[in-house]
Amino acid sequence: MKFPHSQSLKQIAELIKADFVGEPDFKILGINEIHVVEEGDIVFVDHPKYYDKALESKASVVLINKKVDCPEGKALLISEDPFTDFNKLTAHFSPFKASSQAVSNSAKIGENTILQPNVFLGNDVKIGNNCIIHSNVSIYDGVEIGDNVQIHAGTILGADAFYYKNRPTHHDKLFSGGSVKIENNVEIGALCTIDKGVSGITIIGEGTKLDNQVQIGHDTIIGKKCLIASQTGIAGCVIVEDEVTIWGQVGIASGLKIGSKAIIFAQSGISKDLKPNTTYFGTPADDIKKKYRELAYINRIPDIIQKLKNL
Repeated sequence: MKFPHSQSLKQIAELIKADFVGEPDFKILGINEIHVVEEGDIVFVDHPKYYDKALESKASVVLINKKVDCPEGKALLISEDPFTDFNKLTAHFSPFKASSQAVSNSAKIGENTILQPNVFLGNDVKIGNNCIIHSNVSIYDGVEIGDNVQIHAGTILGADAFYYKNRPTHHDKLFSGGSVKIENNVEIGALCTIDKGVSGITIIGEGTKLDNQVQIGHDTIIGKKCLIASQTGIAGCVIVEDEVTIWGQVGIASGLKIGSKAIIFAQSGISKDLKPNTTYFGTPADDIKKKYRELAYINRIPDIIQKLKNL
């Protein structure tokens, strides 16, 4: 998430009431999570396990809960609670804006695009040409949709990320300041949910088709010409490369990468990265040839037991 205007290290430190290490006028351009952080960004870290990863990342500023040596060319913000202070920055630079009408005055709608009754468009939504948005679709603030897109009834684009920190007394929500981008020639079925990024953008690539009741988590990137069948759930920060086929009721854990042209059979559970041009099945999913051999061996177990009893 980029700031509307660059900020100085001192300005950010004063905003969140944190100490800093570095030049007061050190330029900061935005905030981002570790997996999408860029030069000029702030990244936060609050666990020693991830200190080195944050300090060695592309981030120019590390929001951290311990005084450590500052890497050359970077700056530090020292905070008692980096998670909370990261939320403060999101709330300040990407505040919630209430809507007073079904289609915001700031929404931009392309030529020949049709909005069916009861569509909701939030602030600064952009929709391209020749789209059809069916009834009861809700499109949250800042979502961008390309040309020739069809979205079926009841779908929601841009809901908050499902991202919480487990506190002793409650689950603390990490605010979402990102967005969603739907590229050209995408079709999204009924009752789908596509969450916005925490600080980046959840992307559905050109020509991809989603069946009904598909869930896409925050900051996930779906490639071009993918097919995703009903009741599939894809967690946050997943990368699905081009021309992947995912059949119904597949579950994909967060942070994984699915290689191009992979095929995942129905009801599979994905807990590791998948190679390109390979067909997968099962929970945990594996190469379908290997999985079928395993099933064949399992089916032989009763006969083996019977033979042992007859000895």
